[in-house]
Amino acid sequence: MAKQPDIKFLFDNPAHLLALGFGSGLAPKAPGTFGTAAALPFWLIIASMPAIYQLGFIVLGFAIGILLCESAARALGVHDHGSIVWDEFVGLWITLYLVPDGWLWIVLGFLFFRFFDIVKPWPIKVLDSKVGGGFGIMIDDVVAGVMAGLLLKWAAVLI
Repeated sequence: MAKQPDIKFLFDNPAHLLALGFGSGLAPKAPGTFGTAAALPFWLIIASMPAIYQLGFIVLGFAIGILLCESAARALGVHDHGSIVWDEFVGLWITLYLVPDGWLWIVLGFLFFRFFDIVKPWPIKVLDSKVGGGFGIMIDDVVAGVMAGLLLKWAAVLI
């Protein structure tokens, strides 16, 4: 039976705190959007690092995310509960990696990532429905982040 996460669940385990985006995944409506927004302050810190460190941080976030999301999903009794938003954190960071500085690019990156994460065009939808575990929770948002990032980079060339 699926469990509904609450504040107690959030603080029961450090993996839950991270997997639920420091509580942003508890939003009653659009937890993925709130999770993506909660990832923005972290991106501002990450963006101040050299590109190779940014990439390392993103790769580490992905690897740890597999474990975090798997742990939270098991505890909640649902493969990809809507409150699990660490995948949105990493997906947004991928989107914003190596784009020009400035709020325009951050806002566009946020919007592009949310579009791909919500609409789930091929192959995102296939990955979302066919790949299980923590890797499955993470991989569709990674691909959404790559697709949104490519669109953002294309927009940067045009503008």
